[in-house]
Amino acid sequence: MDQRSDSENLSPFISDRVLVNGKVVPLTFTRDGKLRWNHNDRWCLNVEKEALGFTFEGSRIRVNVVVEKRDRILCFANMGGIGRQSFVFEPLSEESLTLWSQKLRDYIDSLGRPKRLLIFVNPFGGKKCATKIFVEDVRPCLEDADIQFTVIETKHQLHAKEVVKTLDLSKYDGIVCVSGDGILVEVINGLLEREDWSDAIKMPIGMVPAGTGNGMVKSLLDSAGEICSPSNAILAVIRGHTRSLDVATISQGKTRFFSVLMLAWGLIADIDIESEKYRWMGSARIDFYALQRITYLRHYNGRVSFVPAPGFEEYGEQTSYSGEPSCETSTSQQESLNIQQPGYLGSDVKLENMHWRTISGPFVSIWLHNVPWGSEDVLAAPNAMFSDGYLDLIIVKDIPKLSLLSLLSKMNDGSHVHCPHVMYLKVKAFVLEPGARIDDPMKEGIIDSDGELLARGNVTYKGNVKCYMAYDKLQITVDQGLATLFAPV
Repeated sequence: MDQRSDSENLSPFISDRVLVNGKVVPLTFTRDGKLRWNHNDRWCLNVEKEALGFTFEGSRIRVNVVVEKRDRILCFANMGGIGRQSFVFEPLSEESLTLWSQKLRDYIDSLGRPKRLLIFVNPFGGKKCATKIFVEDVRPCLEDADIQFTVIETKHQLHAKEVVKTLDLSKYDGIVCVSGDGILVEVINGLLEREDWSDAIKMPIGMVPAGTGNGMVKSLLDSAGEICSPSNAILAVIRGHTRSLDVATISQGKTRFFSVLMLAWGLIADIDIESEKYRWMGSARIDFYALQRITYLRHYNGRVSFVPAPGFEEYGEQTSYSGEPSCETSTSQQESLNIQQPGYLGSDVKLENMHWRTISGPFVSIWLHNVPWGSEDVLAAPNAMFSDGYLDLIIVKDIPKLSLLSLLSKMNDGSHVHCPHVMYLKVKAFVLEPGARIDDPMKEGIIDSDGELLARGNVTYKGNVKCYMAYDKLQITVDQGLATLFAPV
C-alpha cells in the first residue's frame, strides 16, 4: 500500500490492492477525486460527479453511484437517463480499511455537500404525484448519499411558509421542495418574514419537479443542459453546488410579497388564474383556456413605469418616480391582506434618483420574469438570468388574434420575444397601475405573481382564495442575488 499526503490539498491519494467480486485488483484514489481500478476492463469513477456516497459495511466499502451514460462504469438507465448502482470493494487489512474509510469520508466532506435536509412534499400540486416522486426518486438517492432528512407533507396553502417562519434553521443544511413553484415561493416568503431574515435567506433551497409549472427547476437544470427530471433535480441538491437568485419585492402600502419567478397582468394572468376551474384537465387546461381568452380577447387600460437596464433606454417616454404606492382599503379588505411582520422590507435603492420611463395602455399583456422558464414548456424570457439584478419585461399592446395565437405557439422555444408586436427589455424597478377592461369599464383584471392570485379587480375571477393586495398601483424592486438555490453547476 502506498500513501502520499499533501496538507495543502484536500484530495487524498491512496493506491492499494483490494478485493472486488472475489478477485484482488489494484484500486487508486487520486487527488482529483477519481477512483480507478482494474476488473475485466479498466474503470474510472468521478467521485464528485458520480458518487452519491459511501456505505461502510463491516470489512467492505460500498460506493453508491449514479450513471448517466451506457459507456460509463456501470450500465443502468431509467427515466431521465439516470440510474443508481453500487460498487463494493474490500480492503485486505484493518489498517487499509481504516485508511480508506477516513480518506473517502474526508473527500466527501470537502465537497460541502448537505448532510441534513428539511423536505416539503406537496401531495396536492400538479398531478398529485409528489409523494410518489419522493418515494421512488428522492428518498433512495438521499439514503444512498447518507443524508439525514425530515419530511413534511403540506396540508394547506401557506403551510410551508408557516413552518419556515418559526423553524430552527440550525438543524438543517438546506430545504428541498418536492412540488411545483408554489412551495418555493412560500419558503422564500417565510424566510424573509423572519426577524433573522438576513441569515435565514442564506439557507440553500432545492427544487424537485412535482407540480404543474416547475419553471424554477426547469430553468436551473436547462441552464446546465440537463433534462428536467426528479432524478437530475435531487442530484443537484446532493452535490451541494449553489447559485444566487434575485428576489423581487412587490409592495403596496405596508404589504410585501416576495417574488422569485414572475408577475403577470392581462392575458397571461387571466389564463394562469382563471384556468384553475379546469384543473381536472391537468396541464391541458392552460392551452384550452388560452384559446378561449384569444377568441374573446381583453384589452386593459393602465400604465407601467420602469427603470430600464443599460441599452433599453429607448423604450417608453421619460417620466419621474411618483412615490411608493399606498393602499386605502376597507376594514374587511385589510383583514385579507398579508401585512408583514418585522422582516425584510425590500431593496433600499433610492428610486427617486433613478431614470424612469413610462408606457400607457391599453395592454393585452404585461409579464415580468426573473428566470427564463415559466413552466417546463414555456420559455417566457430567454435572456433572463438568475442574479443579474434585473427583471425581464415582456409587453404586448395591440395584436391581431391570429398573430397572438402564433406568438403563444412560439413560447416553447422563446422565439415569441422576436414578434413585432412584443416589447422585450430588462428593468431594475417597475410600477404597475392597473386599470379596467376597454370593452367593459365596470370589469377589472387579475394580477398574478408566481402563480398566486396577488390581486383581483371588480367583477372578475371569483375564486375562494384571498388576495395579498388590492387591485391598485404596486411597485417592484429587485435585490440582486438575495436568495440561494441548489443548482447543477
